[in-house]
Amino acid sequence: MSKLKIAIQKSGRLYEESLQLLKDCGIFVNNGKDQLKVSVENFPIEIMYLRNSDIPQYLEDGIVDIAIVGENLLFEKQKNIEIIQKLGFSKCRVSLAVPKEIETDDLEYFQGKKIATSYPNTLKNFLEQNSISADIHVISGSVEIAPNIGLADGICDIVSSGSTLFKNGLRETVTLLKSEAVLAKTFQLNKDKEAILEKFLFRVKAVLKAKNSKYILMNVPNDKIRIISKTLPVLKSPTVIPLAEEGWSSIHSVINEERFWEVIDELKEKGAQDILIIPIDKMVI
Repeated sequence: MSKLKIAIQKSGRLYEESLQLLKDCGIFVNNGKDQLKVSVENFPIEIMYLRNSDIPQYLEDGIVDIAIVGENLLFEKQKNIEIIQKLGFSKCRVSLAVPKEIETDDLEYFQGKKIATSYPNTLKNFLEQNSISADIHVISGSVEIAPNIGLADGICDIVSSGSTLFKNGLRETVTLLKSEAVLAKTFQLNKDKEAILEKFLFRVKAVLKAKNSKYILMNVPNDKIRIISKTLPVLKSPTVIPLAEEGWSSIHSVINEERFWEVIDELKEKGAQDILIIPIDKMVI
């Protein structure tokens, strides 16, 4: 029987959340990252723990079928790989940063300057698009130290919270691209593996939809049901259940996490009371 080979980071910031996603999808891994390859008993999938920088090449060559990897790495490696689903975790950005005493945020500051980076292709493309000529100095380790030792006038690196920049006397100025973990696939899948991928992707989407949604219950006067129902961004229509107290009903629905407080404020203004919010484990639509 065919098995879908999925690559995840052997170590790094995507490792734990990648395993958690698999677990949320009902795929349980019995052993850990000390092995290169691990089989799963309850789903036709095989996990390969790889170095982050190797994953794009393994995908392009068809050695692995799919992978959980950062968008920024795919952009940098410029491989022939398809992104099939954004996963919403490990969000970051690739940005330019300068010593904190430099007051300007203008990209023109980097004209003729030296820039240290671990993302030379991303930086080169960005500078060319903006007609900036700079000396790119490639560093594989701690890029943030480069300005402090006189190696560069600024850096281009991955940024999450910005705390590492701050600790090294740097500040972020220009964002080149925003990134998050994605599910990517090779173009070399056969029909059997495509069928397995479709089932896996169905589970992933159900998990992601649940994480971005909340189940909401509220008590509403019957004469307010119609106006409150129009406020709710539901999948089809809300569930309305009469209460024991005459003239009142309970409305059940789903709201998006991004608009949570906005929707709650609207519901209260229109007469909803006793609002309860419940997390959703999975959401199949």
